[in-house]
Amino acid sequence: KGEGEIKIEMQFMADIYIECENCKGNRFKKEILDVKFANKNIFQILNLSINQAVNLFKENDQINISKKLQPLKDVGLGYIKLGQSSNTLSGGEAQRIKLAYFLSKTEIEKTLFIFDEPTTGLHMHDIKKLLKSFNHLIKKGHSIVCIEHNLDVIKCADWIIDLGPEGGDKGGKVIFEGTPENIIKSPVSITGKYLKNKI
Repeated sequence: KGEGEIKIEMQFMADIYIECENCKGNRFKKEILDVKFANKNIFQILNLSINQAVNLFKENDQINISKKLQPLKDVGLGYIKLGQSSNTLSGGEAQRIKLAYFLSKTEIEKTLFIFDEPTTGLHMHDIKKLLKSFNHLIKKGHSIVCIEHNLDVIKCADWIIDLGPEGGDKGGKVIFEGTPENIIKSPVSITGKYLKNKI
């Protein structure tokens, strides 16, 4: 089925995946694997990271594949594999793939984007890329609502709604609404207390 592995469903345990005996995990028939691009077959290309694929296609690109992959790199997903299965992506990665899709569109009507912790697992360098992508959407007239704990994202917000004072049963109340400059003056906001060092 092109997966390179066979799923064995277990009744009371997690499913087991074993290597396909026909393709030996290469996902394609020999005739397909014999076809090469830049000295790599399709299995090898699909195992490249987005960053590696952008570089490979930039050198040999007649149909602008690297340009189509660039939005994935721009939202901080340069580390994922080109052929990575969507069921292995985290929630934040899946959101960033959708963001990359919208960034690649030339014309879409003004949209409200809602993100839930999109920075989860991201390196600081990639968070900057994500913020750059957010700014790109805002410049095109779109709006963004972002549920986030990352202070580097919070300090860039136009408007903050801080829920608390803590989590779970001790939270859920609006304890502050306003700008990043004003939240640092709030005596009850834990976010404001930690944000002081960032602004």
